[in-house]
Amino acid sequence: MTEAHPADQADILRRAAENQARLTAELKPAYNFIVCGAGSSGSVVARRLAENAAVQVLLVEAGGSDEAESVLNPALWPTNLGTERDWGFTAEPNPHLNGRALPMSMGKGLGGGSSINVMVWARGHRSDWEHFAAESGDARWNYQNVLDIYRRIENWRGAPDPSHRGTDGPVWVQPAADPSPIAHALLDAASELGIPTFDSPNGRMMESEGGAAITDMLVRDGRRQSLFRAYVQPYLDRPNLTVITGATVERIAFEGNRAVGVDLLHGGARTRIGARQEVVLSMGAMQTPKVLMHSGIGDEAELRRVGIPVRQHLPGVGANLQDHVSFGCTWEYAEPIAPRNSGSEATLYWKSRRELTAPDLLFCQVEFPVPSERTAARGVPEHGWTMFAGLAQPQSRGRLRLRSDDPAAALQIDANMLSDPADMTAALACIELCRELGNARAFRPLVRGEVMPGDLRGEALKDYVRDSAVTYWHQTCTAKMGRDSMSVVDGSLRVYGVEGLRIADGSVLPRVTTGNTQAPCAIIGEQAAASLRAAHQL
Repeated sequence: MTEAHPADQADILRRAAENQARLTAELKPAYNFIVCGAGSSGSVVARRLAENAAVQVLLVEAGGSDEAESVLNPALWPTNLGTERDWGFTAEPNPHLNGRALPMSMGKGLGGGSSINVMVWARGHRSDWEHFAAESGDARWNYQNVLDIYRRIENWRGAPDPSHRGTDGPVWVQPAADPSPIAHALLDAASELGIPTFDSPNGRMMESEGGAAITDMLVRDGRRQSLFRAYVQPYLDRPNLTVITGATVERIAFEGNRAVGVDLLHGGARTRIGARQEVVLSMGAMQTPKVLMHSGIGDEAELRRVGIPVRQHLPGVGANLQDHVSFGCTWEYAEPIAPRNSGSEATLYWKSRRELTAPDLLFCQVEFPVPSERTAARGVPEHGWTMFAGLAQPQSRGRLRLRSDDPAAALQIDANMLSDPADMTAALACIELCRELGNARAFRPLVRGEVMPGDLRGEALKDYVRDSAVTYWHQTCTAKMGRDSMSVVDGSLRVYGVEGLRIADGSVLPRVTTGNTQAPCAIIGEQAAASLRAAHQL
């Protein structure tokens, strides 16, 4: 890709700001397409539609600007959690976690999760995409087709791998620059245990049983490159793309069975904006099903319980909630080692059982201690690191419910983590492997010793699992793609039973991908945009 000179880039940004000020000062009564949510999928959809100059696109974001040092500085990502850039969801107390109620952060602002996450680019395993193709009955979702999309959208800056990586796309991807010695130690520890290591976690590694690698990241010249910045920012000077912030979508407007616009709360006032062709919901696995339900699309009994007239009975709306759950194991440094990049530079995927053919465990090394609110009481070293050891393919399923017919009311989130006994079995295997890695010879020059969990057994270790469990913030799957009675969208991401409405975000995944969900959400956006352009001959 041709890179703009810094002076030219400044001029582009100035023109973009002036253009958006004009466009948002007087919104049109209707646009061809309305994309709700400027996150990892919505940014992709809006950009691809706006590439056709004859198409008027409105991109609606509930949060604010991404112009903040806490967003752009990779090391500061934790400081966004619990702020105005975080939806701040909290799950219900969970008996399977000793009654704990987990915070479930999701990005709120331009870029969505890609503006507050750890910047990891993880494509998902081959088996994920083959599963999605089978569930949807649509070959466009199979691994080879998705690999072609990844190669097309990436601007890969690591070791050449033309069979897996592309170099001319909008998404700047690079291996973590100058990784910490503790990151290299993880790869060496994996080798000690017979786990293969790879140049990247996004090539052959995710076509195999798993392995370890230095993390691929969306960081360029030391600054975060969110998917909003990759896709939308270069188009902000276009007259056919309008981006509004601080606008909450409350309901979808219908005429008969067709979506014709959205009802917004914007600037303290409620307004309706029309969509001449389609509405796309890209608000994430919490807000998308919430808006569907408030629009009368969901489980009939649940809607009637809160007094919402039923437009379309789809019992899968809000069901099937999935997330990667993690159990932190922590070591103390022998001498302080400052975190580098985002503080998470090495990753490992492996199996809880020998007979598996794909990884079901996910390990992200974090170069500072990350206890839960419960395990913090066990004592946290001033200088240390944590292995975020988690379940890549959890079997437990949660559910979202409305508390009332008021769109401002908070969701009831029954995350239900560890409710399936298979997840506890996998968690115990996960912690066992985590401790083997952290106590391997490769780490001995760098650590003083293990802090937690230590040599726990039986019920004591299970209690540690329940007390240490935290979310990876990969909430997905609440409006799944498929062909059964619990499916909400088809392979083209059209909502069943209505017209002019699609979903493009992580809620459409039939199961959570093996790894961080940012990259798969970009694929969802690309697939949605391709389907829209084909349907409307754009």
